[in-house]
Amino acid sequence: MPRISAPTVAEHRERQVRTLLDAAGALVAEEGPQALTLAALARRVGLSRPGLYEYFRSKDDLVAAVVEEALPRWAARVEDAVTTVEGPAATTEAYVRVQLDAMTDGGHAAAVALVEHALTAPARERVRRRQARLLRPLIGAFAEAGVPDAVLRAELVQGIVDAAAHAVRRDPESSERITDTAADQAVRGLPRPAGPDVSGGGPSP
Repeated sequence: MPRISAPTVAEHRERQVRTLLDAAGALVAEEGPQALTLAALARRVGLSRPGLYEYFRSKDDLVAAVVEEALPRWAARVEDAVTTVEGPAATTEAYVRVQLDAMTDGGHAAAVALVEHALTAPARERVRRRQARLLRPLIGAFAEAGVPDAVLRAELVQGIVDAAAHAVRRDPESSERITDTAADQAVRGLPRPAGPDVSGGGPSP
């Protein structure tokens, strides 16, 4: 174990974990989720592999820790945004915008990328269960407003958010347009097409 650099072993461990998680996030941001391995992290922080095993026994443990460390701040951010507006439409738009902002900024982008690319199926499911707390404010707002199928509708809104986040990562320069379109889609659905009816049945006689 590295030399103790804090008043207590517990404080030293907490500092070391913080250092490791920050380094892991930086590694993902710089080189992508596939670059995060125990060996790469050990090299980055100057720690031996056995020393790193004192903190994370596997890559799944490391990735889950990166994601789970971000969730409380992420959830608080979502709740703050959703609870400051009223009505299902305003709540939905606030949720979409804050989620996309969180999922594409530097603070949480690494966590999102890791969930999608670096976890085995059991570990991914473990993290996704914890991510479900992000939906609670939206589900609660829908239920309070009497929106039917509140849970399903919240999950569908999250599906729009996930798709929009992918689009932003492919085309960061279009982030504002993508966010506006995602919010509009979640709140209002498809716009009515201009001109003749294109639904396939032709114009009504």
